[in-house]
Amino acid sequence: MAAVSETPAADRASTAEELLAVDSIHTYYGQSHILFDLSLSIDRGEIVALVGRNGAGKTTTLRSVLGLTPPAEGTIAKDGEPIDGLEPYEIRKRGISWVPEERRVFGGLTVEENLRLAASTGEGDQSDGFEDVYERFPRLDERRSQKAGTMSGGEQQMLAIARALLGPETDVLLLDEPSEGLAPQIVDDVADIVRELNEEEGVTILLVEQNAEMALELADHAYVLENGRIVHDSPAAELLADREAMEGYLGVK
Repeated sequence: MAAVSETPAADRASTAEELLAVDSIHTYYGQSHILFDLSLSIDRGEIVALVGRNGAGKTTTLRSVLGLTPPAEGTIAKDGEPIDGLEPYEIRKRGISWVPEERRVFGGLTVEENLRLAASTGEGDQSDGFEDVYERFPRLDERRSQKAGTMSGGEQQMLAIARALLGPETDVLLLDEPSEGLAPQIVDDVADIVRELNEEEGVTILLVEQNAEMALELADHAYVLENGRIVHDSPAAELLADREAMEGYLGVK
């Protein structure tokens, strides 16, 4: 099995600009210690995959970055500026957006109403953003007046991603289990959306995903989380090719 990198993630050598740095954080739920001395870094323009078994602490890592479950120790910085200690709405204004697990769209509202709620968190006229969203997601354009709760899981995932891109400009998109509960063909469609956002729009992405093979095929770099600790840190392609590590860490044969 591949060994964990001996170099701290925050010091990972790169020719690119470091955009997000998580350094030695410890996060708790009440008295329960969930994340232990966790460090990772993301360079501008990268897709970074955070993979691991259920209960490893992947969602807690995203919640720590977002300020929803602030770390008790350690630091988090974007563009070299500390963001730990800020309120979630302040972190959103700094360009970090989130697509939560299970999508969490407002089922009783139409597609357009869901998008207008997201756009209302920004400043100024958001109409141009709406047209960009409908151009990128033509299915949502077709469903403008449809209640979100009546759409398929794949359509709801498109809506959740589109919603996250409205409001303040997004530099870093945190994606939590975007393939969960979707049919294989729809998973491929969501993967294409993630790839296009990164390659065409330049959005930096931290991807938490139970479907490890999909995540690693998309990602530039990968971290494996196990019991709240980073146990593997390498280029994504290197981990994907290491079948012993894939089975040992992730149960993928």
